[in-house]
Amino acid sequence: MSLSEKELLAKVPTGLYIDGKWVTGHGNGPIKVEDPATGKTLVEIANANSDDALAALSAADTAQEKWARTPARERAEILRRTFDLVKARSEEFAMLISLEMGKPLAEARGEVTYGNEFLRWFSEEAVRITGRYNSNPEGTGKILIAKLPVGPAFAITPWNFPLAMATRKIGPALAAGCTIVVKPAELTPLTTLMLVKTFEEAGLPAGVINVITTSTSSATSGPLIADHRLRKITFTGSTVVGRKLIQQASERVLRTSMELGGNAPFLVFEDADLDKAVDGVMIAKFRNIGQACTAANRVIVHESVAAEFAKKVTERVKAMKIGRGTEEGVTIGPLIDTKAVAKANELVQDAVSKGATVLTGGKAIEGAGTFYEPTVLTGVKPGADIMTEEIFGPVLSITTFKTEEEGITIANDTEYGLIGYVYTEDFK
Repeated sequence: MSLSEKELLAKVPTGLYIDGKWVTGHGNGPIKVEDPATGKTLVEIANANSDDALAALSAADTAQEKWARTPARERAEILRRTFDLVKARSEEFAMLISLEMGKPLAEARGEVTYGNEFLRWFSEEAVRITGRYNSNPEGTGKILIAKLPVGPAFAITPWNFPLAMATRKIGPALAAGCTIVVKPAELTPLTTLMLVKTFEEAGLPAGVINVITTSTSSATSGPLIADHRLRKITFTGSTVVGRKLIQQASERVLRTSMELGGNAPFLVFEDADLDKAVDGVMIAKFRNIGQACTAANRVIVHESVAAEFAKKVTERVKAMKIGRGTEEGVTIGPLIDTKAVAKANELVQDAVSKGATVLTGGKAIEGAGTFYEPTVLTGVKPGADIMTEEIFGPVLSITTFKTEEEGITIANDTEYGLIGYVYTEDFK
């Protein structure tokens, strides 16, 4: 029997997780986690300050040596047990993701499936960490290379994929023998808290994972990053924040892993199968309500097929069901907050002021929640902000090209290089 929303939220821990204990934070008041579909508070959780962050790092540092010596098979079994527990509770995790982030329940279920696979994958990789032994080039000696855990890591996860981005960072750290401090996004911390509770149930030793939730990210993270005991930062989020973290990390030459912004082009050539291209762009653009760094940001279509493509896309977009993500059948949920709504609207209005036409949508939806109409723009011109800035919303913008060279030039006209999409029947 599935749990009610109230019963599910009652199962979520509300404290910081430090050294195997759920503790209160010392930040300025609790964090109110809101449902973006209603604007109502789901639950209040602990708020960490810099002292809490350093306590979490102390716990991770203390546990590091023992965890590094833990047999790989034992680390693997803990990851696998956690995978099994998450799989058994997949519907609970999906509902929790939808409640705090707003994504449609069907997509949340998909995130649980693929996000949980990181735990299974790294449970199997934990026992396959190898080194190398060979002769030196001069033939006078031997070279032995062993792979050792980096040491305590700091993981900062984004709000748009609260389970998958946590498992994607925690899984490899634990498999390699590293302890970790995790700071989930203030907007969507509940899924990570539930995940760590699940790790606890799977038998993870105290101090190996520590979680701090905070409303003062920079002030809380800064002293932790500056501490000599931290050995690595892994971050997924905006390029602006990523640059700041890299600057901070450079002071101590910390290892970093950064997954930052994108501005993905979606190229449709004149020989493309338009039905396939439309199917593709509906996924690439509207997955997660457009709130993904891999989302198709600029749809670049050959002028000979642009009108037909726009017509087909608009028909599909008009048929999308808008609503609270927890309702079955909904395909477009709310954006994460009012700032996201304002940004989407600003980009649309800017494009229109520079010659674009709205085929459908184009405005915020009045009432409770942070909803924005799924939108199709055509005739988007160079110079429109939407051509250079991440949309992070359900806005599909179409611009046209005449020659292959022009299309590729438009696609490459970006500072980002994360991902691109191409539809053609001829890849020669």
